[in-house]
Amino acid sequence: MGRYPEAARAYERVVSLVLEDAGLLADYADALAMTQGRSLQGKPFDLVKQALKLDPDHWKALALAGTAALERKEHAQAIAYWERLRKLVPPGSELARSVDASIAETRELAGAKPRAKSAKTPSASPGKVAGKVSIAQGLAARVAPTDTVFIFARAAGGPPMPLAVLRKQVQDLPLEFTLDDSMAMAPNLKLSDFPEVIIGARISRSGNATAQSGDMRGQSKPVTVGTTGVAVVIDTAVP
Repeated sequence: MGRYPEAARAYERVVSLVLEDAGLLADYADALAMTQGRSLQGKPFDLVKQALKLDPDHWKALALAGTAALERKEHAQAIAYWERLRKLVPPGSELARSVDASIAETRELAGAKPRAKSAKTPSASPGKVAGKVSIAQGLAARVAPTDTVFIFARAAGGPPMPLAVLRKQVQDLPLEFTLDDSMAMAPNLKLSDFPEVIIGARISRSGNATAQSGDMRGQSKPVTVGTTGVAVVIDTAVP
Protein backbone atom coordinates (compact mmCIF):
# COMPACT_ATOMS: atom_id res chain seq x y z
CA MET A 1 0.00 0.00 0.00
CA GLY A 2 3.03 2.28 -0.17
CA ARG A 3 3.15 2.73 3.64
CA TYR A 4 6.90 2.20 3.77
CA PRO A 5 7.68 3.47 7.30
CA GLU A 6 5.10 1.03 8.72
CA ALA A 7 6.49 -1.77 6.54
CA ALA A 8 10.03 -1.03 7.73
CA ARG A 9 8.96 -1.10 11.39
CA ALA A 10 7.13 -4.39 10.83
CA TYR A 11 10.19 -5.95 9.20
CA GLU A 12 12.40 -4.63 12.01
CA ARG A 13 10.16 -6.46 14.49
CA VAL A 14 10.10 -9.64 12.42
CA VAL A 15 13.88 -9.88 12.02
CA SER A 16 14.24 -9.51 15.80
CA LEU A 17 12.00 -12.58 16.22
CA VAL A 18 13.12 -14.69 13.26
CA LEU A 19 16.88 -14.71 13.37
CA GLU A 20 19.24 -15.36 10.47
CA ASP A 21 16.73 -15.28 7.62
CA ALA A 22 18.34 -13.87 4.46
CA GLY A 23 15.00 -13.31 2.73
CA LEU A 24 13.58 -11.25 5.59
CA LEU A 25 16.74 -9.17 5.80
CA ALA A 26 16.60 -8.44 2.07
CA ASP A 27 12.92 -7.48 2.29
CA TYR A 28 13.65 -5.26 5.30
CA ALA A 29 16.46 -3.55 3.37
CA ASP A 30 14.13 -2.97 0.44
CA ALA A 31 11.38 -1.44 2.62
CA LEU A 32 13.85 0.67 4.61
CA ALA A 33 15.38 2.04 1.40
CA MET A 34 11.96 3.32 0.37
CA THR A 35 11.77 5.39 3.58
CA GLN A 36 15.01 7.22 2.80
CA GLY A 37 14.44 8.46 -0.71
CA ARG A 38 14.70 5.00 -2.30
CA SER A 39 18.41 4.87 -1.48
CA LEU A 40 20.04 1.61 -0.39
CA GLN A 41 22.97 3.37 1.25
CA GLY A 42 23.57 3.10 4.99
CA LYS A 43 21.52 0.63 7.02
CA PRO A 44 19.73 -0.92 3.99
CA PHE A 45 23.06 -1.96 2.51
CA ASP A 46 24.24 -3.21 5.92
CA LEU A 47 21.14 -5.45 5.97
CA VAL A 48 21.89 -6.64 2.44
CA LYS A 49 25.41 -7.57 3.50
CA GLN A 50 24.02 -9.50 6.49
CA ALA A 51 21.70 -11.36 4.14
CA LEU A 52 24.56 -12.27 1.81
CA LYS A 53 26.65 -13.42 4.76
CA LEU A 54 23.87 -15.85 5.66
CA ASP A 55 23.18 -16.86 2.07
CA PRO A 56 25.75 -15.70 -0.53
CA ASP A 57 23.40 -16.87 -3.29
CA HIS A 58 20.19 -15.16 -2.18
CA TRP A 59 18.83 -13.68 -5.41
CA LYS A 60 17.12 -10.57 -4.00
CA ALA A 61 20.07 -9.69 -1.78
CA LEU A 62 22.38 -9.96 -4.80
CA ALA A 63 20.06 -7.82 -6.90
CA LEU A 64 19.88 -5.15 -4.18
CA ALA A 65 23.63 -5.28 -3.59
CA GLY A 66 24.23 -4.66 -7.28
CA THR A 67 21.84 -1.73 -7.28
CA ALA A 68 23.49 -0.28 -4.15
CA ALA A 69 26.90 -0.55 -5.80
CA LEU A 70 25.54 1.15 -8.91
CA GLU A 71 24.21 4.01 -6.74
CA ARG A 72 27.79 4.50 -5.50
CA LYS A 73 29.06 4.30 -9.11
CA GLU A 74 31.07 1.19 -8.16
CA HIS A 75 30.46 -0.37 -11.55
CA ALA A 76 32.85 -3.32 -11.21
CA GLN A 77 31.29 -4.32 -7.89
CA ALA A 78 27.76 -4.01 -9.29
CA ILE A 79 28.71 -6.25 -12.21
CA ALA A 80 30.26 -8.78 -9.83
CA TYR A 81 27.04 -9.05 -7.81
CA TRP A 82 24.88 -9.38 -10.92
CA GLU A 83 27.21 -11.92 -12.53
CA ARG A 84 26.83 -14.08 -9.42
CA LEU A 85 23.06 -13.64 -9.65
CA ARG A 86 23.14 -14.55 -13.35
CA LYS A 87 24.57 -17.97 -12.54
CA LEU A 88 21.64 -18.72 -10.22
CA VAL A 89 18.67 -17.89 -12.43
CA PRO A 90 17.20 -20.25 -15.08
CA PRO A 91 18.93 -19.78 -18.46
CA GLY A 92 16.71 -18.08 -20.98
CA SER A 93 14.29 -16.80 -18.34
CA GLU A 94 12.99 -13.23 -18.25
CA LEU A 95 15.04 -12.61 -15.10
CA ALA A 96 18.18 -13.93 -16.80
CA ARG A 97 17.66 -11.58 -19.74
CA SER A 98 17.06 -8.70 -17.37
CA VAL A 99 20.25 -9.43 -15.43
CA ASP A 100 22.21 -9.70 -18.70
CA ALA A 101 20.86 -6.30 -19.72
CA SER A 102 21.89 -4.83 -16.36
CA ILE A 103 25.41 -6.15 -16.73
CA ALA A 104 25.68 -4.83 -20.27
CA GLU A 105 24.35 -1.42 -19.26
CA THR A 106 26.73 -1.15 -16.31
CA ARG A 107 29.69 -2.16 -18.45
CA GLU A 108 28.72 0.59 -20.87
CA LEU A 109 28.48 3.10 -18.02
CA ALA A 110 31.94 2.05 -16.86
CA GLY A 111 33.42 2.27 -20.36
CA ALA A 112 35.52 5.00 -21.84
CA LYS A 113 32.83 6.29 -24.19
CA PRO A 114 29.68 7.82 -22.67
CA ARG A 115 26.41 6.61 -24.11
CA ALA A 116 24.88 9.08 -26.52
CA LYS A 117 21.46 10.33 -25.52
CA SER A 118 18.72 9.41 -27.93
CA ALA A 119 16.80 12.20 -29.59
CA LYS A 120 13.21 12.62 -28.52
CA THR A 121 10.38 13.76 -30.69
CA PRO A 122 8.80 17.12 -29.79
CA SER A 123 5.63 15.36 -28.66
CA ALA A 124 7.42 13.02 -26.28
CA SER A 125 6.93 13.47 -22.53
CA PRO A 126 10.27 12.98 -20.69
CA GLY A 127 10.17 10.46 -17.87
CA LYS A 128 6.64 9.28 -18.56
CA VAL A 129 4.91 6.30 -20.22
CA ALA A 130 1.15 5.86 -20.41
CA GLY A 131 -1.25 3.24 -21.70
CA LYS A 132 -3.87 0.67 -20.81
CA VAL A 133 -3.70 -2.67 -18.97
CA SER A 134 -6.35 -5.32 -19.48
CA ILE A 135 -6.75 -9.04 -18.79
CA ALA A 136 -7.43 -11.66 -21.44
CA GLN A 137 -11.04 -12.80 -21.34
CA GLY A 138 -10.11 -16.44 -20.83
CA LEU A 139 -8.16 -15.65 -17.65
CA ALA A 140 -10.62 -13.30 -15.97
CA ALA A 141 -12.43 -16.14 -14.19
CA ARG A 142 -9.18 -17.37 -12.63
CA VAL A 143 -8.54 -14.28 -10.50
CA ALA A 144 -10.38 -12.46 -7.72
CA PRO A 145 -11.47 -8.79 -7.88
CA THR A 146 -9.25 -7.94 -4.90
CA ASP A 147 -6.09 -9.63 -6.23
CA THR A 148 -3.18 -7.21 -6.53
CA VAL A 149 -2.09 -5.87 -9.91
CA PHE A 150 1.48 -4.58 -10.26
CA ILE A 151 2.13 -2.33 -13.27
CA PHE A 152 5.79 -1.53 -13.75
CA ALA A 153 8.44 -0.29 -16.16
CA ARG A 154 11.93 -1.68 -16.47
CA ALA A 155 14.76 -0.65 -18.75
CA ALA A 156 14.84 -2.53 -22.05
CA GLY A 157 18.62 -2.63 -21.71
CA GLY A 158 19.44 -1.86 -18.11
CA PRO A 159 19.18 -2.86 -14.44
CA PRO A 160 16.62 -5.53 -13.46
CA MET A 161 15.04 -3.38 -10.76
CA PRO A 162 11.79 -1.65 -11.78
CA LEU A 163 12.12 2.01 -12.73
CA ALA A 164 8.54 2.81 -11.70
CA VAL A 165 5.72 0.79 -10.11
CA LEU A 166 1.98 1.27 -9.75
CA ARG A 167 -0.16 -0.99 -7.52
CA LYS A 168 -3.85 -1.58 -8.23
CA GLN A 169 -6.45 -4.40 -8.01
CA VAL A 170 -8.08 -6.68 -10.57
CA GLN A 171 -11.39 -4.86 -10.08
CA ASP A 172 -9.73 -1.74 -11.51
CA LEU A 173 -9.10 -3.47 -14.87
CA PRO A 174 -9.14 -2.44 -17.65
CA LEU A 175 -7.05 0.43 -16.36
CA GLU A 176 -5.57 3.55 -17.92
CA PHE A 177 -2.14 4.03 -16.32
CA THR A 178 0.70 6.54 -16.25
CA LEU A 179 4.18 5.74 -14.96
CA ASP A 180 6.60 8.62 -14.40
CA ASP A 181 9.81 9.67 -12.67
CA SER A 182 7.99 10.38 -9.39
CA MET A 183 7.50 6.60 -9.04
CA ALA A 184 11.23 5.82 -9.30
CA MET A 185 12.53 2.98 -7.12
CA ALA A 186 15.99 4.57 -6.80
CA PRO A 187 17.02 8.21 -7.30
CA ASN A 188 19.53 7.36 -10.04
CA LEU A 189 17.28 4.87 -11.84
CA LYS A 190 14.44 6.78 -13.43
CA LEU A 191 12.42 6.40 -16.61
CA SER A 192 14.04 9.49 -18.08
CA ASP A 193 17.48 7.89 -17.68
CA PHE A 194 16.76 5.26 -20.34
CA PRO A 195 15.71 5.56 -23.99
CA GLU A 196 13.51 2.46 -24.05
CA VAL A 197 11.50 0.55 -21.45
CA ILE A 198 9.29 -2.53 -21.24
CA ILE A 199 5.94 -2.16 -19.48
CA GLY A 200 4.78 -5.20 -17.55
CA ALA A 201 1.71 -6.08 -15.53
CA ARG A 202 1.29 -8.96 -13.09
CA ILE A 203 -1.63 -10.19 -11.01
CA SER A 204 -0.57 -11.54 -7.61
CA ARG A 205 -2.97 -13.35 -5.30
CA SER A 206 -0.53 -13.01 -2.40
CA GLY A 207 0.26 -9.37 -3.05
CA ASN A 208 3.96 -10.30 -3.11
CA ALA A 209 6.19 -8.06 -5.23
CA THR A 210 8.15 -11.16 -6.28
CA ALA A 211 6.57 -13.24 -9.06
CA GLN A 212 5.24 -16.60 -7.90
CA SER A 213 3.94 -19.67 -9.70
CA GLY A 214 0.31 -19.16 -10.70
CA ASP A 215 0.55 -15.38 -11.05
CA MET A 216 -0.81 -13.93 -14.31
CA ARG A 217 1.31 -11.54 -16.35
CA GLY A 218 1.77 -9.70 -19.60
CA GLN A 219 4.20 -7.20 -21.05
CA SER A 220 4.75 -4.82 -23.92
CA LYS A 221 7.49 -4.75 -26.50
CA PRO A 222 10.24 -2.15 -25.86
CA VAL A 223 8.80 1.36 -26.18
CA THR A 224 10.43 4.78 -26.22
CA VAL A 225 10.12 6.74 -22.99
CA GLY A 226 7.48 9.39 -23.57
CA THR A 227 5.19 7.00 -25.45
CA THR A 228 1.45 7.00 -24.75
CA GLY A 229 -1.19 4.44 -25.71
CA VAL A 230 0.90 1.40 -24.69
CA ALA A 231 -1.33 -1.69 -24.57
CA VAL A 232 -0.51 -4.47 -22.10
CA VAL A 233 -2.66 -7.60 -21.98
CA ILE A 234 -2.29 -9.97 -19.04
CA ASP A 235 -2.52 -13.30 -20.83
CA THR A 236 0.10 -15.70 -19.44
CA ALA A 237 0.42 -17.69 -16.22
CA VAL A 238 3.76 -17.76 -14.39
CA PRO A 239 4.93 -21.43 -14.43
